[in-house]
Amino acid sequence: MKNKHILHLYNRIGFGILPKEVEKLHSQTRSEIVDTLFQSAKTITPLYIETSFLNSTSTKKIKNKSKRKELMKLNRKKVRELNLIWMGRLMNSKEILREKMTLFWANHFVCEDKNVLYALHYNNTLRNHALGNFGDFVKAISKEAAMLKYLNNKQNKKNSPNENFARELLELFTLGQGNYSEKDIRESARAFTGYNHRFDGDFILKRKQHDNGKKEFLDRVGNFDGNDIIDIILQQKQCARFICHKIYAYFVNDKINSSRIEEMTSIFYKDYNIEKLMKHVLKSDWFYDEENIGVKIKSPIELLATIHKTVPYTFQKSKQQILIQKLLGQVLLYPPNVAGWKTGKGWIDSNTMVTRLRLASVLLNNAEISYSEKDDFKAIVNSVTNEKRRKKAFIKTETNWHIFNKNYESISNEELFESLIICPITSGTKEIINQYKDLPKKDFCIQLMSLPEYQLC
Repeated sequence: MKNKHILHLYNRIGFGILPKEVEKLHSQTRSEIVDTLFQSAKTITPLYIETSFLNSTSTKKIKNKSKRKELMKLNRKKVRELNLIWMGRLMNSKEILREKMTLFWANHFVCEDKNVLYALHYNNTLRNHALGNFGDFVKAISKEAAMLKYLNNKQNKKNSPNENFARELLELFTLGQGNYSEKDIRESARAFTGYNHRFDGDFILKRKQHDNGKKEFLDRVGNFDGNDIIDIILQQKQCARFICHKIYAYFVNDKINSSRIEEMTSIFYKDYNIEKLMKHVLKSDWFYDEENIGVKIKSPIELLATIHKTVPYTFQKSKQQILIQKLLGQVLLYPPNVAGWKTGKGWIDSNTMVTRLRLASVLLNNAEISYSEKDDFKAIVNSVTNEKRRKKAFIKTETNWHIFNKNYESISNEELFESLIICPITSGTKEIINQYKDLPKKDFCIQLMSLPEYQLC
């Protein structure tokens, strides 16, 4: 397999690849490399965070105002801790394909919860089903405590239906806007009445609150429950098409090729097997077409993880890692709304672009970074800088240049460039590279990571 294609594959299903790893894979076929990736993804390693502080908590206790306040504070702290644990997993996992899929699904089945136990369980559900059957996945998501709270399905009762979850199920999770009616929303909402969860997060159906009457949904009539509704949705080819569209945009190209979407849909619609679909995409010739290489803007999380792949770094103050995510526009576990983050060009504005171009210097060279004091993370920022209303800070990291030197010692600066920049470059960038080509490798690496072209994968 060509080196350029190996780089492309690993940029899309992971966060880059080291030159020595490329060399090992060079003699293998595309099919062999992709099969090995899926074999590694068979293992499922759940995230873990200590939650024993919840063991002694009960519904009765949280009725006490001061106890409830204390619990909420602890949960907020733990959710931020979970953010760091997840980020650490993305940067260091051997099951990289499964983790990248988990990241993708987190921006599809968008959800947020301030209870760390529910947030953790939700995240691990995304991981468990990331390459499984899509129908099972949707049914599991519909019963998650975090989702039941986030889209108000706990308030969805026979005598007072709440349509929020049903609306997003159809619009954002399965069919897409324009492929159902308002009546379909109302009828499907009735099917999900009575869905609830115990204090520990386990799903329960409150039968007295469930509407057992007949429903008319997508031209079908019956005494449907939530699972029946999802099964009917899966019978619509539009559902397979909608998911394939999102997977193509995320893993292949933001510019949609309709014939490729139909090709993917014909495979996915047969059994909604996510692994089978992804294998088809990653083994296809068109995935490696020039028009699909180096054209996607890295998300903030991808950018942070990609830099870490080349030069491992750790934050001296863990809170600064969340600050950096915030400045770049993507904080894990804190989506902006139910539609999730706007990807592609949505990642870039005048503020984030400046931060992105300075990021390598900030992380690897302890450069100063500016930020606005007017944001939701003001408390974190103040804590980080230990000075109220300060607008600039030095991000303190420990950078492992030893590992970098070991991994890149046998390659030239020109080869380092080819390893990190995969898209065509402008004449202006060529001049910059010529200007810096004789720099020490460490400095040259930071300069490459500061180029606009490094934002692409």
